[in-house]
Amino acid sequence: MLTTRTAIALYVGAVLGPGVLFIPAVAAREAGPASILAWAGLLALSVPLAATFAALGTRQPEAGGTAAYVRKAFGRRAGATTGWWFLGGVVIGAPAVALVGGFYVAELLGAGRGAAVAAAAGMVGIVLVTNAASLHTTARLQLGLAAVLAGLLLVAVVTALPHSEAENWTPFAPHGWLAIGGAASVLMFSFVGWEAGSHLAGELQDPRRQLPRAIGTALAVVVVLYLGLAAATVGVGTQSDVPLADLMGAGLGDAGRRITALLAVLLTMGTMNTYVAAATRLAGALAQEGNAPRFLASPRLALATMAGIAGALLVVLGVELLDVDALMRATSALFVAVYVTATAAGSRLLDGAARIAARVAFVAVLVVFAFSGAYILVPLVIIAVTKLSLSRRAVLVAQ
Repeated sequence: MLTTRTAIALYVGAVLGPGVLFIPAVAAREAGPASILAWAGLLALSVPLAATFAALGTRQPEAGGTAAYVRKAFGRRAGATTGWWFLGGVVIGAPAVALVGGFYVAELLGAGRGAAVAAAAGMVGIVLVTNAASLHTTARLQLGLAAVLAGLLLVAVVTALPHSEAENWTPFAPHGWLAIGGAASVLMFSFVGWEAGSHLAGELQDPRRQLPRAIGTALAVVVVLYLGLAAATVGVGTQSDVPLADLMGAGLGDAGRRITALLAVLLTMGTMNTYVAAATRLAGALAQEGNAPRFLASPRLALATMAGIAGALLVVLGVELLDVDALMRATSALFVAVYVTATAAGSRLLDGAARIAARVAFVAVLVVFAFSGAYILVPLVIIAVTKLSLSRRAVLVAQ
C-alpha cells in the first residue's frame, strides 16, 4: 500500500511536468504580461478539479480511474472512450515530452538533435524499466524526484524575482484581452495531472482519508510554484525556448543554466513515471472489461507496446516528419476531453459540495476545450475508432 506522502509525490510529479520548461514563455508570447491572468484562472480551476477527483477517487478507488467513473455514469461505451483518450494521451505524449526534455539538455550542453533524441530515448527507457519492476519502486523513485524538482523550481523563482523589471509588465495586454483565452489553452498542458492519481487510489490503504490530504497538499505546492514561475517569467522578460534556464541563469549565472539541464530530466521523467504507471493499470482494467485487446492485461506486454510506439514516434520526431508542438497540443486536447467527461460524470455521481465542484469544473474545462481549435478532431477520431471497435466486438460475440 502507498503512503500519503508517496501519494503527494505522485500528484506533484504528475502536475509539475515538462510544460514548465517552455510553456511559460509560449503563454507570455501569446498574451504578454496578461498571461498571468490565465495562470491564475487555471489555478482557480484546479481547486474544483482537484476536489472532484478527490471525491471520485475515494468513492470508487480502482485502476480504471476516470474511465470507471464515466462508465458508471454514462455506460460502457462512454467509459471505454474516456479510457482510450487517457491512454492515447499517454502514448503520444510520453515521447513528445521526453524529446522536449532532450532538446533542453542538448541546447544547454551545446549538442545537436541526435543527442536530444538519444536523451529522450534514455529517459523513456528508464521509466518503462522502473515501471516494469513494480509500482512501489516507481513510487519510491517518484518521491525523490518530486522533492528535488519542487526545490529546484523554488530556487529558480526566488533567485529570478529580484531581477524583475517594471517595464516588462507594460503594456499589460499587448494582444488584447481575448488573447488570455489562447494563453489558457496553451497553459492547460501544464495543468493536466489532477486525474492521474485517481487511477492509483486503489493502492492507498485508506483512500477516503489519504486522497483528499494528498491532493490538497499537492494543490498548495502547485499554486505557490506556478504563480511564482509566472511572475518571474514576465518580470525577467524571458520569451526564449528555454525560459527556465533564463530564470536560473538570471539568479545563479552559468551554474544555474547547467542545473536546469538536470531539472529538465527530472521534470520529464517525473511526469512520465506517474502517467505510465497509471496508463498501465488503466490498460489492464480496459482489457479485463473487454474494451481493449486481451494482451494489455499483462503489465509487461502493455509496457512493451508503449515502448514500441514511443520508439517509432521518436524516430519520426527525430527526422522532423512530425512537429513536437503539434503532438503536445494533440495530447492536451485528449486530456482536456478526459476532464470534460470525468467532471460530467462527477456531476451525476457525486452529491452535495462535491457535485457543485464537479459542475463548476465541467463548465470551465468545456470552455478550455473549445480553445483547442483543430486539435478537437483528435479525441473525436478516437470516439469513432472506439465505437467501431466495440460494434465489431459485439458482432463477434453474437456470432
